Amino acid sequence: MPMAATEIETMIRDAIPDAQVEITDLAGDGDHYAARVVAESFRGISRVERTRRVYAALGGRMGGELHALQLTTAVPAGVV
Repeated sequence: MPMAATEIETMIRDAIPDAQVEITDLAGDGDHYAARVVAESFRGISRVERTRRVYAALGGRMGGELHALQLTTAVPAGVV
């Protein structure tokens, strides 16, 4: 059963409370999404670690309920 975009967004925000999350359904099938996750808590950590944190937030659903996720992570712009 596919995951709803709102469920993905909620899971990420629950695990990364300061995250701004944008989810886009790439194929209209509920299986292929793009996510942009921006969080101050990502500052100073590698892109690999950011990706790990987002995947951990999804609780192992990648490859199962969630077939594909194109992921972009970032820190907020303009903060020194």
